[in-house]
Amino acid sequence: MSFLKIWIHLVFSTKNREPFLTKDIRYKVHQHIIENCKEKDIFIIAVNGYTDHLHCLISLGKKQSIAKIAQLIKGESSFWINKNTICKTKFSWQDDYFAVSVSESQVGTVKKYIQNQEAHHSKSTFSNEVDEFMKKYNWDSTDNK
Repeated sequence: MSFLKIWIHLVFSTKNREPFLTKDIRYKVHQHIIENCKEKDIFIIAVNGYTDHLHCLISLGKKQSIAKIAQLIKGESSFWINKNTICKTKFSWQDDYFAVSVSESQVGTVKKYIQNQEAHHSKSTFSNEVDEFMKKYNWDSTDNK
């Protein structure tokens, strides 16, 4: 029997970072993503974000890839948002995302960070958060092209 535990912190934004995810919409989307992940055997323990982005903490299954998980979560949720006219205009996610591995010892810390997005973004913008991630993980704009 195979055993696998690979934690991924996945972050993606709305198209053009439009602030579509108001508080009431955001919580509906979170709940839908959690339910959809259960249906698709995606193990997710945290989802939260702010008006223009979402964070997810997931554990990959043995036949899953980050690209496939991101596609499933983003594609299905944008379809659901539009089908149910959750937003007043057509909704879509940005094509890009970023993902980093999380060691088992840091899962609790990352989960707490994700759960505290609203408080975090009362003090800092998503652009600042992206810059912090870029520095923290030594990424530059030419990485992963």
